[in-house]
This record gives sequence, C-alpha cells and structure tokens, in this order.
Amino acid sequence: MSETDVSVAGSGRRRPARERLLKAAARRFYADGVAATGIDTITAEAGVAKMSLYNNFSSKADLVRAYLDAQHEEWLGLYRARQEYADGPREGVLAVFDAYADHAAFAYEHGFRGCGLLNAAAELPAGDEGRAVVRAHKEEVERLIASHLEQLLPGRPGEARATAEHLSFLLEGAMARAGLEGDGERVQHARLMAAALLDRL
Repeated sequence: MSETDVSVAGSGRRRPARERLLKAAARRFYADGVAATGIDTITAEAGVAKMSLYNNFSSKADLVRAYLDAQHEEWLGLYRARQEYADGPREGVLAVFDAYADHAAFAYEHGFRGCGLLNAAAELPAGDEGRAVVRAHKEEVERLIASHLEQLLPGRPGEARATAEHLSFLLEGAMARAGLEGDGERVQHARLMAAALLDRL
C-alpha cells in the first residue's frame, strides 16, 4: 500500500496520509498562520513525502479549503455535543457560546489565538473561496442562534432575527478579545451577558 493511501501512526496502526496532512496543517496554520506555513513544514510534521500531499490535495489553496471545512465540522461537533444536553431554546442559544468556549479551551501549541477560521480568512485575498467557507460558517452560527430564538419568541420573528444578530456580534467580539488575550475568559463573560439578555426577553 502506498504512502498516498496510508501512513504509519505512532501506535503501529495505519492512518490515511490525508488525515495526517490535515491534522498537521491545522496545527501549523493555527499556530503560525496560513501564509507563514509552507508545504515542506506540513509534510515534515505529518511524516509524509511532498508527493503524498499533492496526491491528496491539488494545491496549498486546496489544503487550506479542506482545513477550513474541517474546522467548521469540528465546531459543529462541539455544538452538537452541547446541544444534546440543552434543555429548551434558551439553553440552545447558550450551547453556541459553550461550543466556542470549548474551542478556546483546547490545548494549543502557542496558546489560544481566537477563531481559527477568522484568522485564516484575514490572510486570504478578497474573492478567495476560503473566505466564502468562513462566511458560510459564521452565517450558520447566526442561523443556529436565530432558530433557538424563534422558538423562544414565537410570533416575534423580527425580534428573533435582530437578537440573533446582536448575540452573534457579542460572540465574535468576545472571540476576538479572547484571541488577543490568549484565553477563553472573554467568551465566558459573553455567555453571562447573553444569558442576562435572554432572561430579559
């Protein structure tokens, strides 16, 4: 079996080279930035040959898009895990904040640097497909908040949409500050603010 298909993991079991490349790219893109991370760095960290990367991704840009898609799916997994235990729409809204707090609590190589999707988007040029992936993620987060608010505020769709936008801005601002400060404390503060706002509806 070629390296294109598998790589040897530390446990002796085999993992696909694509998976190892994505994991390596995620670590390096988040810690060092997209532009500063070269293909050689990613392949060395993944333990695969450069040809293996090009057998799995057509270009670095393709790898970046795959990384962004994987980050989106990872966040959805965090949200779904939180949502599973949410009791009603109020807790559903707060599950979104909790998913971001869980993201901030990961053990990062150089500490928490904020939303990895936004960090990557800031490096990409206008019109890049990767920016569309990030925009779609943020729009989905706001839609999730809005869907819970529509249940919380039946018959008040305009207020539900406006409040969803308000809360998504609160969340994004908290993530930006948390990234600058290197921990998730601002996200926890934002959750408390969101809870207080929800209690006033």
